[in-house]
Amino acid sequence: MITINASRDVSAPLDRIWNIVADVDNEPRYWHGTKTVKNISKVDYKIEREVTIAFKDSKCRQTVLLNPKKSVEIMITEGPIKGTKIVLLNPLDNHKTRIDVVWNIKLAGFLGVFTGIVKRHIAKGTDEALVRIAEAVE
Repeated sequence: MITINASRDVSAPLDRIWNIVADVDNEPRYWHGTKTVKNISKVDYKIEREVTIAFKDSKCRQTVLLNPKKSVEIMITEGPIKGTKIVLLNPLDNHKTRIDVVWNIKLAGFLGVFTGIVKRHIAKGTDEALVRIAEAVE
C-alpha cells in the first residue's frame, strides 16, 4: 500500500476552494495525471465515472462522493491503481483554507515493481495540483 499526504494553506475562503475541488468534471485542469473524465452516472453527491490517466492512457473506474464544503472522496475500484484519494478542506479563518490530500493506493500486477517511482510521481503531481488550485483562487 502506498500512502501519500500533501497539504497547502491557500489564501482564499472555503467556498472558493470548494467550487474548484467539487468540480470533478474539470479535474484534468488541475490534476495533470488525469487526462479525461467520462461520467457514467450522477445521483445527488455520488458520481460513477471512467477516468483516463496519464500512465499509458490507462482507464480507471472511480466512485466519487462529494461531501459539501468538507471533502471529495474518490474510490478507485478498477484499473492499474486501486484505492482512495481524499481531498479534505479545513477553513483556517474567513480568508484562508487548508487543503489536505491523502492517497492510499495499491498498484496492480507488475506495476508493484515500480512502487517507489510511482509514489514520487503521484506526490509531485499532487503538490503541483495544489499549486494550480491555489493560483486559480489567490
